[in-house]
Amino acid sequence: MLMITLDGSIVTVAMPAIQRDLNFTPAGLSWVVNAYLIAFGGLLLLTGRLGDLLGRRRMLLTGTTVFTLASLLAGAAGGAGLLIGARFLQGVGAAMTSAVSLGILVTLFTEPAARSKAIAVFAFTGAAGASIGQVVGGVLTDALSWHWIFLINLPIGLATLYLAVRVLPADRGLGLRQGADLWGALLVTSGLVLGIYAVVGVEEHGWTAGRTLGLGALAVALLVGFVLRQARAAIPLMPLRVVRSRSVVGANLVQMLMVAALFSFQIVLALYLQQVLDYSALATGLAMLPAAVAIGTVSLGVSARLNGRFGERRVLLVGIALLVTLLALLSRVPTEADYVTDLLPLMFLAAGFGLALPALTSLGMSRAGERDAGLVSGLFNTTQQVGMALGVAVLSTLAAERTRDALAAGEGLPEALTDGYRLAFRVGAGLLVAAFLVAFTVLRGGSARAGTAVNGAQDAPR
Repeated sequence: MLMITLDGSIVTVAMPAIQRDLNFTPAGLSWVVNAYLIAFGGLLLLTGRLGDLLGRRRMLLTGTTVFTLASLLAGAAGGAGLLIGARFLQGVGAAMTSAVSLGILVTLFTEPAARSKAIAVFAFTGAAGASIGQVVGGVLTDALSWHWIFLINLPIGLATLYLAVRVLPADRGLGLRQGADLWGALLVTSGLVLGIYAVVGVEEHGWTAGRTLGLGALAVALLVGFVLRQARAAIPLMPLRVVRSRSVVGANLVQMLMVAALFSFQIVLALYLQQVLDYSALATGLAMLPAAVAIGTVSLGVSARLNGRFGERRVLLVGIALLVTLLALLSRVPTEADYVTDLLPLMFLAAGFGLALPALTSLGMSRAGERDAGLVSGLFNTTQQVGMALGVAVLSTLAAERTRDALAAGEGLPEALTDGYRLAFRVGAGLLVAAFLVAFTVLRGGSARAGTAVNGAQDAPR
């Protein structure tokens, strides 16, 4: 988890250096991220189910190996095509690994308090990887070269493989005969890949372009076909009992909205610091470090206890409320902000992530049993990637359009950029309000309970 989230944030810092060195066009440069995102988001559901069928430990080891070797290839890339191909392979490995990680946790830690602590560590590691990536990316790019942002994955990957072999118990899986729906796999993977491909092209082509609408319609048709196939297949790839769980559906919808909004904090704020306040890549990472400290302190120090005492739903609602406040205040940032007075106090509101993410993960995995843990984990991670793609497409497009309008009206570049970023923060706050309403109305109170699985007809959806 550390390696995957580290990779996601570290690349954004090094993008200008990659563009200069490999002569990327602005449109071509976006594929350094898009190739990874398409493979990652498109394969999560399939690899999660394959983890259940073939063994989650085996899928974790294979995915980590693919990701590590692809990182070596990316670090050695001397041309644009090779780098994009390596990024696609990284996405494949990341999907294989991420899809089963939560499934492994919930089957290893069945006692509620222990599971809450494990999920808190998992959520903290993700937040830490994103924050460390911004700092390390600036250091490696400035001190060495952008190649090292990928090569840093090698020691982490090797350590993961060593520990996984020694620590994780082997699991045989259910066997392919228990869910080898080839047509279902083709439908869902094609639908997710095309859908994400359509969304990541919005910034370049626009929402109403024939390319966007055509690909989007085809993706929806494929996913509808997948659902119909699962309703009739003798051995479905994704048993529909999974999506009849109120907690699973609600948690996934909340996550999609939250992750889309988080783009405005992690990326838009970083752009504001660099392009408006003229911070270096390293200074930007250090400026956002207090947020990582706040998230880590809350997620590791108190989130598990709060979830156990008050229930995940209440903790989630408090966390989202803090994040709404954070983005609402960021939507008022001045063009010439002082970090200590205007920004530093807001960084501590990011502690809401430390409350919301572990609680939401517990709710999303609360109905995952031995048979479907990988599938539910893959679904949870899929909505995360879809939310990220939507956040990039919607918020970056709106900010760019507002900036262009402001420049056309005669504003200076810093003022125009700030106008665009303020709009992105406001829309992000709106998405979080929507997430709060869904969590309040759809999700139910109480803590995740061990052994309540979406495994059989005897389990009533909740």
